[in-house]
Amino acid sequence: MEAKSSPDLESIGSGTTTKRSSGSRSRIRRDFLTRFTDSERFTENLQDWFGSVSENDKIKPVFEPPFELVELQKFDYALEGVSFQQLTRMPNAVYASTSTSVEANAYLAVEDFLHAAVKSLWEAFWSSREEEPVPFSVGCLFSENLKFYQAEKALALGRLDGLSATGVLLKNPRHPHGKWDHVLELALLRPEVGSRQPSLPVLGEALFYALRVLISRSVSRLDFSQSANCVFVLLVDLQYGGVVKVEGDVSKLDYDVNNVYECAADWIKNHSKISVSPIDRIWNKLGNANWRDIGALQVVFATYHSIVQYFGPPRHSIEDLAADHSSRVHSRRQERQLGDTGLNENGMFRLQQRTMSPEIVEVHEEESSKIEPEPLMKLEVGSVLWLEDSNYQKGYQINQVLTNGTLPYHIASPVDEVGKSVFLYVGSPPSQLEPALEDMNLWYQVQRQTKMLSIMRQRGLSSKYLPQLHGSGRIIHPGQCQKPSSGGRCDHPWCGTPILVTTPVGETVSDMVNEGRFGPEEAIRCCHDCLSALSSSSSAGIRHGDIRPENVVYVTSGVRQPYFVLIGWGHAVLEDRDRPAMNLHFSSTYALQEGKLCAASDAESLIYMLYFCFGDLPNLDSVEGALQWRETSWSKRLIQQKLGDVSTILKAFSDYVDSLCGTPYPLDYGIWLRRLKRNLSEDHGKEIETSG
Repeated sequence: MEAKSSPDLESIGSGTTTKRSSGSRSRIRRDFLTRFTDSERFTENLQDWFGSVSENDKIKPVFEPPFELVELQKFDYALEGVSFQQLTRMPNAVYASTSTSVEANAYLAVEDFLHAAVKSLWEAFWSSREEEPVPFSVGCLFSENLKFYQAEKALALGRLDGLSATGVLLKNPRHPHGKWDHVLELALLRPEVGSRQPSLPVLGEALFYALRVLISRSVSRLDFSQSANCVFVLLVDLQYGGVVKVEGDVSKLDYDVNNVYECAADWIKNHSKISVSPIDRIWNKLGNANWRDIGALQVVFATYHSIVQYFGPPRHSIEDLAADHSSRVHSRRQERQLGDTGLNENGMFRLQQRTMSPEIVEVHEEESSKIEPEPLMKLEVGSVLWLEDSNYQKGYQINQVLTNGTLPYHIASPVDEVGKSVFLYVGSPPSQLEPALEDMNLWYQVQRQTKMLSIMRQRGLSSKYLPQLHGSGRIIHPGQCQKPSSGGRCDHPWCGTPILVTTPVGETVSDMVNEGRFGPEEAIRCCHDCLSALSSSSSAGIRHGDIRPENVVYVTSGVRQPYFVLIGWGHAVLEDRDRPAMNLHFSSTYALQEGKLCAASDAESLIYMLYFCFGDLPNLDSVEGALQWRETSWSKRLIQQKLGDVSTILKAFSDYVDSLCGTPYPLDYGIWLRRLKRNLSEDHGKEIETSG
């Protein structure tokens, strides 16, 4: 088979002539590179060697890791004060496939990851002044001509299929497509890297590129005096990654230009030292880089060593930056008054127990240092609470104390409207200097929901499936109020506490399910009524963002036909900056991925709510697990099948929602409200109101 000519001959040869005595050696090596262009042929010559390595690997690991754990720990300490750029282009393993868009996004993500890594490392360890330009470029390798291109340009030229690696190179405007002796580090993007050890094709390709870099450096005029005989190759997929380190003296390679692949394979077998790190997670399933986890840490550490090879020791050493770790921990311990802050002979804090981390200790707070919380407002059945608005004062008698998750709320009766029931929500006293998470949730339940219901009223939204604002204002606390003005507050801990009152009142879907009173008829009606509420709110540009069984109530008192009302609008999304609630069971896929709502997000959450009303909640403890559950359930049509057992119309609606998930296409509320209404009318002989 005729050898391919090397497309990078000029790249290697131009300006790399050394002393005359070494000219012949350089020419032979460049000729060798001219013919050393096919990674598959090279890998074929390693099959027997790899087979024996794999057999031995069953007994003990053949490839040592390139880094000791203590090195990574010290490097981790050094990076405590280093900020890494927030990545905007990220791989997403949730819907990973062989599709072109997923693969293209992955190359863009790897390029961004490497650029962020080298930029942060350069600024933290080598840069001598602010705004000093980073002397690196990152580009994707095109396998046909072995030249480097910016990922966006390569994709624009339709060269996605030909991309084989991503490289970190020394920046050189004279060579926009890179020179192989300028390559500091390479990353191979390959599917399913996350296994015990790399497969032969993946490892063989990594060794092929590593050897090309080493030979190129040997004929280069660049000074790699720190470690010219070592190169790092990264192996990554959409989630995992690892490091391959190849060391060896390429002067021991037999440069037989008529037998390049066998000679190269012999050098790998007999004259090289190969280290392979454990494969660990770099990106989570949402595509966010776990910069400080060990997977990303060892990749960044390899990048650090790649920079050292050319630029030499950094201005600020790892030891110098890691030394600050002790002082940072010391400061934190003093702030928490942890007592023993002595250092051992290694400069680290003494462990109180052998099994404890240096930073995790049991805190024994002194009684005198405890901060006494302000007295909480206790509203019991029979209590009367008075609300002050700008125009009136109104009293409410507490009839029932309930909870929405962990947040208390009440069913009350206005003292001047006998027989009427309302929902009453009490917020946190404004005297709290540092609101706790519970107080923040109360803020959404009271203040933010008050704002959203007021906006609905101002925009003329009228639907019996939406809650109505009955009253809002501040509590009138016991005793004389000494507030200085209408906008101020006195010293009483309850002064200024916000209150929200809404109608109508009903029992939650959660309670109905727990008591076995949520059947197919209720499910269809619930779907219709919630969809009608969403139709009305979306006409005013408002999305709910927190649909779950606790936020839907069934109204039966004082009505001819019971109906459902969608409550809990505190997390509603009105503007781009608003963020919906995050719920592993009920949030839409797009909300979990992006922190935003798409047009069909509320309908998707409604489907999940109905689905879980007829099945057990899965054990979800992470966003990644929740997304994986969604992907599996939709792809296997488990959701459609479950709802199909309840009603054919719910199965059809879930199919429709599935087709819209994550897209910008709006939901056709009208047609589905008519279908749901017709289904109820035909099956149960009951006419229902449709709004929106």
